[in-house]
Amino acid sequence: VMWVYCTRKMEFTKQLIRKELAEFEAFFAQYLQGHGGILDTILKYLVRQKGKKMRPMFVLLSAKLGGEINQATFRAASLVELLHTATLVHDDVVDNAMERRGIFSINALWKNKIAVLVGDFLLSKGLLLSVDHGDYSALQTLSLAVKKMSEGELLQLEKARSINLNEEIYFTIIRGKTASLLASSCMAGAQTTMADAEKCNLLYQFGEAVGMAFQIRDDLFDYDDNTAGKPIGLDIREKKITLPLLYALNNASTVDKKKLLHTVKKNTKSNEEIQWIVQEAHRLGGVAYATETMHNFKKQALHLLHSFPENDARKALEELVLFTIDRKN
Repeated sequence: VMWVYCTRKMEFTKQLIRKELAEFEAFFAQYLQGHGGILDTILKYLVRQKGKKMRPMFVLLSAKLGGEINQATFRAASLVELLHTATLVHDDVVDNAMERRGIFSINALWKNKIAVLVGDFLLSKGLLLSVDHGDYSALQTLSLAVKKMSEGELLQLEKARSINLNEEIYFTIIRGKTASLLASSCMAGAQTTMADAEKCNLLYQFGEAVGMAFQIRDDLFDYDDNTAGKPIGLDIREKKITLPLLYALNNASTVDKKKLLHTVKKNTKSNEEIQWIVQEAHRLGGVAYATETMHNFKKQALHLLHSFPENDARKALEELVLFTIDRKN
């Protein structure tokens, strides 16, 4: 299709919902104003950080697939952004991360206690936004996502200690920690314009497939030449067993597997050791397998999306799917 050429920058998507995105950003910024003191300073700092806004875009476009974007859609997009931001603030505390995408984290600037409380505050703002307007479907959908995200992260931490993982557990982890929020974003958006529960559920499945592809793409950055702004081997340093390494371990000889596991388990790894693990993941087919798996999730997402009539919203969602696997960060 002709419009695919602009996938990387999502030109078609951004153009289609330019007005709605601007309206969402104004709504979101206004909702986080007027609290006074240190809270205002921190919230302004968070609002100024211009991310890709992918999740709100999925909310808006899923809604547009079923009808006109409305105030309930903007509230659902804001709830998604509030929950997502809260989890990132908390994640930075858990990971003791001083930066996120090259910007100082909240805990780096204001310390852990304040960062945890700001994350809690953002969660409460999201809950109140829904409760105050009776948006109980969105609240239920996204509360379930937060539950699944927490379970996914806890399972990953549990398995990182033992480095005992199989593919089924890996997929359970990423379905929870990443795919559930994207799936719930699509469903929450759809619920603001669609009365048909089956269609809303189809969009949940669509979002989940996109989320799985998104996370595998993220995992693959660890094995790319440094094109992502994410240092090569970061997951390996943190002993995270992602799909490329998992496949390599499961397909290595007994001797190679023992050496690989020994190196991965080391608390401190040299750059040479990281490079060797990356090379082994390539040599044993792990990177190729993860890439193929990512493309299979992409195909699954597009197949689900094509059960909806062709229109501009569907085209824009297709572009977002392709961006998920085409992105460089």
